[in-house]
Amino acid sequence: MTSTPVSDTLFDRSASDVSVVRVAVPRPLHSAYDYQVPSDSPKPAIGSRVMVPFGSTTTLGVCVADHVQNPHDTLKDILDVLDPAPLVAEDIMQLANWMTDYYHYPLGEILATVLPVAARKGRPAILPKADLWQAVGDAYSGRKAPAQQALFEFLVANGPQGREALQTAGHKPSTLRALFLKHLVQQLSHTQLRALSQDHTPDKPPEPTPEQAEAIAQIVQAQDTYQTFLLEGVTGSGKTEVYMQAMQQILQQASDPDPQVLVLVPEIALTPQTLARFAARFANVGMLHSNLTDLDRFNTWLRCREGHTQVLIGTRSAIFTPFKNLRMIIVDEEHDSSYKQQEGLRYSARDLAAKRGLDLSIPVVLGSATPSLESLHNVKAKRYTTLPLTQRATGASMPSYHLIDMRGQDQSDGLSVPLQRVIRTHLADNAQVLIYLNRRGFAPTLLCRSCGWQATCSACDARLTLHSQPNHLRCHHCGFRAPVHNQCGECKQPALMPVGLGTQRTEEALAKLFPNVPVYRIDRDSVRSNAELEARFKDINSGHSAILVGTQMLAKGHHFPNVTLVGVINADAGFLSPDFRAPERTAQLIEQVAGRAGRAHRPGQVWIQTFQPENPTLRKLISEGYLAFADLELKQRTEAGLPPAAPMAMLRADILQNAEPNKTNEAIDFLNQCKHAITANDGLTCLGPIPAPLGRLAGRLRYQLMILATHRTQLHRALHPLINVKPPRQVRWSIDVDPYDSL
Repeated sequence: MTSTPVSDTLFDRSASDVSVVRVAVPRPLHSAYDYQVPSDSPKPAIGSRVMVPFGSTTTLGVCVADHVQNPHDTLKDILDVLDPAPLVAEDIMQLANWMTDYYHYPLGEILATVLPVAARKGRPAILPKADLWQAVGDAYSGRKAPAQQALFEFLVANGPQGREALQTAGHKPSTLRALFLKHLVQQLSHTQLRALSQDHTPDKPPEPTPEQAEAIAQIVQAQDTYQTFLLEGVTGSGKTEVYMQAMQQILQQASDPDPQVLVLVPEIALTPQTLARFAARFANVGMLHSNLTDLDRFNTWLRCREGHTQVLIGTRSAIFTPFKNLRMIIVDEEHDSSYKQQEGLRYSARDLAAKRGLDLSIPVVLGSATPSLESLHNVKAKRYTTLPLTQRATGASMPSYHLIDMRGQDQSDGLSVPLQRVIRTHLADNAQVLIYLNRRGFAPTLLCRSCGWQATCSACDARLTLHSQPNHLRCHHCGFRAPVHNQCGECKQPALMPVGLGTQRTEEALAKLFPNVPVYRIDRDSVRSNAELEARFKDINSGHSAILVGTQMLAKGHHFPNVTLVGVINADAGFLSPDFRAPERTAQLIEQVAGRAGRAHRPGQVWIQTFQPENPTLRKLISEGYLAFADLELKQRTEAGLPPAAPMAMLRADILQNAEPNKTNEAIDFLNQCKHAITANDGLTCLGPIPAPLGRLAGRLRYQLMILATHRTQLHRALHPLINVKPPRQVRWSIDVDPYDSL
């Protein structure tokens, strides 16, 4: 793998004994390139960033080999060495090399994903003064400046915080600056921070239940060795407490200095509340997620590398963070789809956590009330060890389940009369009710009663969703927006009507049915920031009766002690989807949202509206629980030869819908070429190529080819030659190993 001469400025290595290194560049090319190190330049180490000429431009690459045998006689010169020491740590480089073989993705592009954006732009890897702020004193009366008082009280309650944590909690930089000018906050140095961490007095942990104590003991016993645990705990069983107490013991017992723990969470929305819990127990807790600025992310990345951060809480990409002494990895809500990257490098952070734990010989804990079928399959294969938590930590009972047969039922905007009656009963008991509907907007369809016309997206094979306040139509796939007109787009009759339910329509219906009870809608349209979400939750948890309505944002990890009833409006949609993973996702969401009910001293109920009350999958879930459902689903997947019983990859190709008429078939023709190359391997099953279920997205025609194998080595052997294929110029394509979404 050597560079090709592309300019007149070339150097002849035969003229002198020169040093040659190999560099991976961020291009969709499965080759690294050889470059000459000028005599007046330091030789880059493996993992160092370098500036190199590439084509007619210059680019930032990463040195991946510092000794090259048999390079070309004429090579380009490295222009600059940005790092005197490796920026990409040895274990991360090892992980990146493994990923290029597993995901069949260019190494240079992987390393670009691993590095923070600021590092990819060439910013020096110099850790600035510690960006942590501490309150001076413990009292401040700022009635005329409520934002300043709120920030001051936040720092008093939570201890030193970085700018990114303050912004995530909803506090503005201008407010921090105002307190600094009043000498009410001070910025800490790394030395002061270290001293504070030594003096940190953590909150006393509660006494663990017997099940929690057993789980903690097994995790701690595995320190300094690789073992992946599946902490399989019902909702409210205290999984986070198991994480924290196991972490505390491993950090205290570590023989090497500056031990660290990585905690992955699926959503940005979960990081503030998770941070607060961990900050009360541990010193130097940091956060890493996409809402931070590029500079904040890079500084957090560097603090972890230097050992200044003891516990890092982050979303998917935090799995690539370098650590000085990583001793444990935790993946909370391991089943969540957010851990799978759906564009570009299609990696699974959950799977990479297990791989990184193996490389570092440290324990990995995957936690969930509704484990993924992949993790349960690994437990059955004895690759993972299960740690069950079958009881709620507070002693509260699990909610009871009830089905409402919607066939022939009277209803009001999707709310059946029996469900209305149950809601009224719980509200009369001064409790709170949660209504779950995983569909945003007012209605999923705008229909003409006269001719049957429907409002559709011009760029996607999808209907436009009607939104209210303000009224508009929106495509939830590509983001296209259009105004709502008073007449049909086809027959011009004023006969338009909304069809179906969204959270906005359900919110309006509940407000009409229960006018004296506050209704809180929680979805991505009503809540724009973590600060808004925290404020909404604070109001909800103040104790008054209320109705909560929302999407899966309400289902993930939130604690509502006053909710005693959960109503699921449309349970059937997920079980009827063409995606083979849809029943698993639907069952997980139902079980997760059901877990919000009865978490305190009052028992909870879950009422599910369905037009298919005899559905065996739904029946199994509510009568025997999630694990019984998962066993049934695993059996059916095995019989069908589908993951996790059989490894899978998906080849996708797309082309612009307005491409030249003779070019529109090039995407499917290209996949057919790939299929012919693949079927030379025995033991493979290829399904397709066919149009994707969503055949047109954002103006591109989409096709896919599904590949199933008996063994994983078989699959990778078949995929490897495809990295060298060249599609037609207008065709985009990708390889997705272990795809999460088949749509």
